[in-house]
Amino acid sequence: MMMTMQEGTTMKKNGLRSEAEEGISERLSKLENLYFPRAIQPSASTPSQRKSLFLDLLHRDLPVFLERYGSKLTFEELKEFDIMTEDYEINWHLNHLRPLISPTMEELRSRSKKTKNRRRAYMDKLISDGQYFSEDAMREREPYLHHEYVGKFQDTSERSMPRPGERLSETLMRWSEESILVEKIRREQQRLGVESDWVGNQTKEEEEEEEEGEEEAEEGEKEDEKFCGANESSHPLQIPSDNHDASDCDQSTTERHSEGATLSAEEMQDRMDQFTYIMQEKFMSGEDHQHLDYSKIDEDETLDDHWQREASQDAEEKYFDDV
Repeated sequence: MMMTMQEGTTMKKNGLRSEAEEGISERLSKLENLYFPRAIQPSASTPSQRKSLFLDLLHRDLPVFLERYGSKLTFEELKEFDIMTEDYEINWHLNHLRPLISPTMEELRSRSKKTKNRRRAYMDKLISDGQYFSEDAMREREPYLHHEYVGKFQDTSERSMPRPGERLSETLMRWSEESILVEKIRREQQRLGVESDWVGNQTKEEEEEEEEGEEEAEEGEKEDEKFCGANESSHPLQIPSDNHDASDCDQSTTERHSEGATLSAEEMQDRMDQFTYIMQEKFMSGEDHQHLDYSKIDEDETLDDHWQREASQDAEEKYFDDV
């Protein structure tokens, strides 16, 4: 009886309607993956257990409830707490939660700008680190895009050569990874209907298919091999080109193997710069969600210091330019 009286007094103090408490607890209890302190996690496995925990916390500590679960409330549910705005802690949480749950147009614009600035600050850190936007890392994320901008103009034979100081196991692993990347490029080319005219890895199954194709080839195709096949590289990582007429065989082979030399160093750097710019724009627009947790970036307030310093520097430079 004493506990019931205490609960009634608490409910009167916090001002929440019992119907609101029931409705909020009932709805939240059906949600999965909500946070619970480790000590009470075993007691939060079923909806009925979670509902009891929510009701208990609503009775005991409203600020903690809002801190943990406020972002999961609807705007109408949040309005139930307005009667407690005289409480400093509760009022602080409500002012923080309203723009998140029901933002105005101005708040949406401000949030978008803040998100963009934080991603820009984080991208600057990634660029300084030198890994995420290195050519190898970008090629791993977007092999076909790299191929179209840069890869098909490069000498691919270097990727099949052991590197100084590299152990055999590391070389084999790199070859395996290279084979996976090239297969991704092939699939994308097939999806887009682009003819495969580049050199790269091929799988054992492809090698067997090609051997069967050679055995079953007609006499005319064998004649073509006399002109083309004899001069083709026999490296296991090289993919033969599509069939060509004998008359243009030597010319097409020469063009294919010298493709990387057709661009000057300046042109290659220009294409690399274009590829890098596109990859950075993909990061800024949120397309790298498979590789990065954007929620941590967008909510990281420490990143604000970075772009605020840049804004101050820009304003200072503009001031002296105008003087």
